Amino acid sequence: MMQIQVFVNLKRFDIPRTMGGVCPSGDPAEWISGVIERSVELGLGASPDLALTYLLPEALILPARSTLDRLPSDRRSSLALGCQDVYREDVSPGGNFGAFTANLPATAAVNLGCSWSMIGHSEERRDKLGVIEAFHEGASANPAAHEAVDGLIGAEVSAALRVGLNVLLCIGEAQSQRADVGKVLERQIALGLGNHREEAAGGRIVIGYEPVWAIGPGRTPPEADEIGRIAEHVERISKDQLGMTVPVVYGGGLKRENAAGIASQKAVSGGLVALTSFSGEIGFDPEGLDGIIDCYREGARTVASTGAES
Repeated sequence: MMQIQVFVNLKRFDIPRTMGGVCPSGDPAEWISGVIERSVELGLGASPDLALTYLLPEALILPARSTLDRLPSDRRSSLALGCQDVYREDVSPGGNFGAFTANLPATAAVNLGCSWSMIGHSEERRDKLGVIEAFHEGASANPAAHEAVDGLIGAEVSAALRVGLNVLLCIGEAQSQRADVGKVLERQIALGLGNHREEAAGGRIVIGYEPVWAIGPGRTPPEADEIGRIAEHVERISKDQLGMTVPVVYGGGLKRENAAGIASQKAVSGGLVALTSFSGEIGFDPEGLDGIIDCYREGARTVASTGAES
């Protein structure tokens, strides 16, 4: 049975709507506890064909972990928690005790209860590139600036893997890079994953293809066939660089509308969910996530039955 990898990036769900965030509750810690409980009630924590990971802002990790720990182990075995990034340096016994104010060391993430970290999300890459741009106007158009960012991302990946975290590495091209998408992704994977062959072989790395040019209001996402072609290319790159293919998920936003089509692509193993409702009040709820996963399963079943018939 092929396992579906689903990651949920709950961006700023640590801030209530009344304060400008997207959490529907005035108590985000209570809200995330309810999300975890409902996810388990819906069976999302005990599905043999599903690996579900909630990627959380730091403030929501502990209440989520506490809730998960008190639920029956056989009903939460396929549900994991992760953070949205880690710092490129870390604490060490007899070394740096943690002089990383405002940054999350990988060891701290593990201690909070994370088993995954998302690294290289387009928002993180844009922030790092913005720092370079602030120093030198026009630098963001220089390939060397992007290479520098890719190198920093790679250091974060190494820090996460070193302490036992699994990694979702997000890669993707901007609008200005679409003509050279193959080279862009090849560089991001090379500098992001380096020589982490052992970790890749152990199933500790997933690549999220996140086409930056397609993300945001009013933008048209790529068709499923295009996502599939890119995923196949990413598999070839990982095979060349790491000696094996690394699972690829669609990081541009898995929704009800695209889940079945994306599931039809053999090189895609799942996706990254940010929201479940996009009209009116945007938001997230476990029932909506369950619906997205059902759509994905239906698309996968259709492909499987078609293949069996042929």
